[in-house]
Amino acid sequence: MERNLNKVEGVNATVNYATESASVEYDSSLTAPEDLIKVIQGAGYDAYDANPRTEDADSLDDASPADVAREEEAAQLKRLTIMSAVLSVPIMALSMIPALQFDYWQWVSAILATIVFINGGAPFHKATWTNLKHGSFTMDTLITMGTSAAYFWSLYVMIFGNAGEPGMRMHMEFFSNDAQMDHIYLESVGMVITFLLLGRYFEVKAKGQSSEALRTLLNMGAKDASLLVDGSETRISISQLAIGDVFVVRPGEKIATDGKVVEGFSAVDESMLTGESVPVEVQEGSTVTGASINTSGKLVVRATRVGSDTTLSQMAKLVTEAQSSKAPVQRLVDRIAQIFVPAVVLIAIAALVGHMLLSQGLAPAFVAAVSVLIIACPCAMGLATPTAILVGTGRGAQLGLLIKGPEILESTKKVDTVVLDKTGTVTTGVMSVTHVAAAEGTAEQQLLNYAAAVESGSEHPIAKAIVAHAPDHPAAHDFQSEAGMGVSGTVEGHRVSVGRAGDKDLGALADAFAAAEADGGTPIVVHIDDQLAGIITVRDTIKDTSTAAIAQLQELGLTPYLLTGDNPGAARAVAREVGIASEHVFAGVMPEDKVSKVRELQEAGLTVAMVGDGVNDAAALAQADLGLAMGAGTDVAIEASDITLMNSDLRSAAHAIQLSRKTFSTIKGNLFWAFAYNVVLIPVAAAGFLNPLFAGLAMAFSSVFVVGNSLRLRSFQAT
Repeated sequence: MERNLNKVEGVNATVNYATESASVEYDSSLTAPEDLIKVIQGAGYDAYDANPRTEDADSLDDASPADVAREEEAAQLKRLTIMSAVLSVPIMALSMIPALQFDYWQWVSAILATIVFINGGAPFHKATWTNLKHGSFTMDTLITMGTSAAYFWSLYVMIFGNAGEPGMRMHMEFFSNDAQMDHIYLESVGMVITFLLLGRYFEVKAKGQSSEALRTLLNMGAKDASLLVDGSETRISISQLAIGDVFVVRPGEKIATDGKVVEGFSAVDESMLTGESVPVEVQEGSTVTGASINTSGKLVVRATRVGSDTTLSQMAKLVTEAQSSKAPVQRLVDRIAQIFVPAVVLIAIAALVGHMLLSQGLAPAFVAAVSVLIIACPCAMGLATPTAILVGTGRGAQLGLLIKGPEILESTKKVDTVVLDKTGTVTTGVMSVTHVAAAEGTAEQQLLNYAAAVESGSEHPIAKAIVAHAPDHPAAHDFQSEAGMGVSGTVEGHRVSVGRAGDKDLGALADAFAAAEADGGTPIVVHIDDQLAGIITVRDTIKDTSTAAIAQLQELGLTPYLLTGDNPGAARAVAREVGIASEHVFAGVMPEDKVSKVRELQEAGLTVAMVGDGVNDAAALAQADLGLAMGAGTDVAIEASDITLMNSDLRSAAHAIQLSRKTFSTIKGNLFWAFAYNVVLIPVAAAGFLNPLFAGLAMAFSSVFVVGNSLRLRSFQAT
């Protein structure tokens, strides 16, 4: 397809099969998107103009044509799988249990198998024809050849041989003989198609995460804004905002678009974009970001960026670019199939011609050829990956680990570096009091009680942390809040103020204040009756399990890095406590720069896993070779990731990598057996020594082995 696109004049195309997308640069004077779609359709594929963003904000909830087509394909595969299973089970029972073989049972089986072969096998047969037109061989080629050989040989011996007679019964003979016109293999047709349809269904359902992530990200933005014109407010759609427009943002509302504050003071919660827990205080002249939330005061903002130029839209673009840049993963089976399929065909033809030249007759020659094709039928190869994935991911779900596909399993085997977001991943994301330094003459508990009494009138996360630390505080009166400085009030007859240090003299507590900042905390100064009473340090605390998690990741051969938008002091303090080397700390990193940091590590030759939970992590999760999202994080981070950890325990990241590596190892073992039994038995079948019935049984046994080997994953225990 990529070759066909690049033949069009003025077109430079790159096709990414992993994301099922094509990135096309074209000269609009020479061609149009509709022409390119026709080229792709001519190559045997369907195509849509992938444009997740439209000018109408309300349309963001609508799925793209590609998403609709994918869902329709999944629904069709589900129907075909159920239909094939319902019809194939009776065929299997009749073929394998002689007591059930009534007169003309084989014709009943033939009718059921015909429905399965034509309808259930249609997706594979169509794909085989498309691939053959372009000179390629895949798993679909093997499926079509194997099932066609079994199906048409069965019809042949039923019509021209003895297998169609009323009293025909299946006889178990290991070696081939000169008759061999009384065996049918319709159960192989039904069960092979059923199992492979099931695997294909789960594969299709695992795709399409990038567009869903993009829609979720874009839908985080405000849908409308309160436009301010000549002192009056008018509610308008976000798409109507223009650069220079002035709009009002009240407490609790989302900021409509990127802009600059022209009036007001407030604390803005940017956690959905930055992942950091502490709201940013803004006032006249401060810049604000669209989709962030105004938590307290009323703001008047002038729009500076709108539409596709906003921070939110740029983050969406980063997610798209990062996912599109992932290298396509060539499935091991399809690579081998390019050699295996032609080789099997040649061997079958050689067996047919060879036996006929030896004057053994058409029946023995055809039996030998059919035995080759049946023994090579890719049931085990088709089951090798999906069964291991189903069992492995099922076990993962029991452990709270959601793995999204086979490519991800391969990625876990290669990663040597893990980049960790700080807030919400390594730390709790919740502010709490970590240290109290009382001035001489002031009791520590009194300091906390008085500070909590005043802070109880504030909704700021720092205030909540202090109040939570001293729940039995007294009541405060005459509460006042001074923009950018803090709060004050009267507690038990004393005037108490709590806030930033500003330019106030800290005296003997200056060292404590500096130490708190160096340790990554936020020091809050308390004055009682205009006298310095003490310093309360508030900090985002580290999760209890983070240190153990870092150790487990290191045991898996991964080098941990800490990536955060927080200040260097806080970042280094957290890294020091959990066991991450200081030279592996990236602090003060903006959302758009997180992708760059991951890319820098990749360009240095490292294979990178990323663990995060915020919207700001989504693009980095997509850019990484392996993305792991905390389940307690945002939907967009989860959608952009490869593995979702359904809890907030960082140890789950190590457990997910362990399970993924074990599952991938099982897949490789399955594929080895699937091909090994072919290598041993194809020569036996070609020599005419193997009854096609036993060829089918050998194929079935290989499938049983593969399934049994995969089922061992049910007992996986994380260490």
